[in-house]
Amino acid sequence: MTTLREPIEGRKAARGGPGASGTRAPGGPGQAARRRIGVRQTLANGLTLAWRNVTQLKHSPEKLMDVTLMPIVFLVLFLYVFGGVVSGSTQAYLEVLLPGLIGQMAMFATMSLGTALCEDIHKGVFDRFRSLPIARSAPLIGAVLGDTVRFCVVMAVLTGFGSALGFRFHTGPLDILAAYGLAYVFYLAVCWISVLIGLVAPSPETVQGISFIWVMPLVFGSSVLLPNTRTMPGWLQAWVNVNPVTKLADSVRALTVGGPVGSNPLITLAWAAGIVIVVFPIAMRMYRRRA
Repeated sequence: MTTLREPIEGRKAARGGPGASGTRAPGGPGQAARRRIGVRQTLANGLTLAWRNVTQLKHSPEKLMDVTLMPIVFLVLFLYVFGGVVSGSTQAYLEVLLPGLIGQMAMFATMSLGTALCEDIHKGVFDRFRSLPIARSAPLIGAVLGDTVRFCVVMAVLTGFGSALGFRFHTGPLDILAAYGLAYVFYLAVCWISVLIGLVAPSPETVQGISFIWVMPLVFGSSVLLPNTRTMPGWLQAWVNVNPVTKLADSVRALTVGGPVGSNPLITLAWAAGIVIVVFPIAMRMYRRRA
């Protein structure tokens, strides 16, 4: 005898209701797809979003004005203010100043990343990213990798202008590439601190102020401007000796103008790895809460 049960169950199956055999997995297809995203796909998503950030610079080239003018201003000021006092002549001081400024510019170039990230969050850009079937970490990875353009610009301007003033490398091409590569690795690691600040800052206007609070002691409490730190007070020497920016500046100086390299590059890499290991998970947690 025919009953109404079969048609009803058929309609439930068509709607995907509780009685359907093709019921969707809990959490929806978007979450299931996101759980299946591996490392390779995560990197691909990150590179795609990084290219988005790079292409935006074509329409807003003024965003590179700070990294274009800042190295010139710092190089001229420090060279002609401290050159005669520190090394006896500006030419001699240029040999030790420019490698140190590579470490300083690597730090300063990261600061605008947090501001841009905070602006995107307030504009709802990251809300749209969350609706896409991409890795959860891809927007942050893309922001960091896309900021590589700023690093390349600041290093090109600093090296080019320094060479015009008379700076010359005294080591081989591999050592020079190693110096810039080390600075880039450290730069990428510090970018994650800027990302974290951009995620926790209440507004884009406050990001720069927060960034200066921790960047300034690291940069100017180091051997960036003075390779010989033995004249500093004991308490300041203790800080300078453990400062990762000191290790970076000393490494770049030895790899570009000569001198003993020692263990400074390995210590710099260890600092970079430690920063990423500690800051990246915290940044991801704050991103899930904020975005």
